Amino acid sequence: MSPPGGPKGEYRRAQPEGIPVNPLVQVQDLAKVFDVSAPWLNRVLERKPRQVVHAVDGVSFSIGRGRTLALVGESGCGKSTVARLLVGLYAPTRGQVLFDGQDTLALEAAPARLRALRRRMQMIFQDPYASLNPRWKVLDIVAEPLREHGLAAGAAEQRARVEALLQAVGLAAADVHKFPHQFSGGQRQRISIARALATQPEFLVCDEPTSALDVSVQAQVLNIMKDLQREQGLTYLFISHNLAVVRHVSDEVGVMYLGRLVELAPKTTLFGRPRHPYTRMLLDAIPDIHMSGSARTPVQGEVPNPLNPPSGCAFHPRCPHANARCSAERPALLATGGVLVACHAVEEGRLPG
Repeated sequence: MSPPGGPKGEYRRAQPEGIPVNPLVQVQDLAKVFDVSAPWLNRVLERKPRQVVHAVDGVSFSIGRGRTLALVGESGCGKSTVARLLVGLYAPTRGQVLFDGQDTLALEAAPARLRALRRRMQMIFQDPYASLNPRWKVLDIVAEPLREHGLAAGAAEQRARVEALLQAVGLAAADVHKFPHQFSGGQRQRISIARALATQPEFLVCDEPTSALDVSVQAQVLNIMKDLQREQGLTYLFISHNLAVVRHVSDEVGVMYLGRLVELAPKTTLFGRPRHPYTRMLLDAIPDIHMSGSARTPVQGEVPNPLNPPSGCAFHPRCPHANARCSAERPALLATGGVLVACHAVEEGRLPG
């Protein structure tokens, strides 16, 4: 895929090795700007300008059928905003989301076609305590998508479908009569997965689905998700800040920093030979449980204020390899060695290793 033209300093897309050629999901130059200005009267009295946050700023990637792309990065980098943009919870400021070749934004004028498309993509939210209605029984929670999309003829068929979904995620059919508060955190997340699977989707957006769970329960939920992917051919966008989880579930990994992708690579390549200095810092911060003796360095500095981001490369105030060009010019996301990297130091060959 050839990169589109644009002014100098804009991200350009390329097709590295291992990235799908005919994907189920394509995201092109996706951006979301939030207006966080004070009320109009306050701005007039205090003589303050409008303020905006570029939560997502020119993100592009593709996900092949039956594969998992993980997005990682520190809190506030825009991972969850990307997730909500893909499933339509937010409207993008610019950019395009293609699902199976269809432009989801263009379908806004055709509600019936958009509704059919939405059935094929679902989302698993981060907090199972907040994403389930505490006043509803499990039967009503999991059956809601069936009712909304007309996928079950009557109450008996709804119950049979719900019981089958619960058993698919490791719960008992008798759990249909219980309320969410009667389950543990891991069981609640399994209910969320069952609800997401109710419409028989092809694409699941998983927004940190295990971050609120104990480590042992995390493993159970992740194994269920991998089994379901293998059995049903599901495609995942997996949002996480836990690199150990990402290494377990992903096929490709995208690293985000302050709303932008800075590296996109196959999992084995990214963990074996990270290119971007930020990716290296994230991997160096992982505890050395094998006691190999290699140095571990915590990520230095703080994420800049998104209301006043740095000029040029947003990572340059924290980067040990930054130079004058890094502070003045925004790097393009370019293909190099089978991966996509946005870094002047990588482009110029200034990084060791």
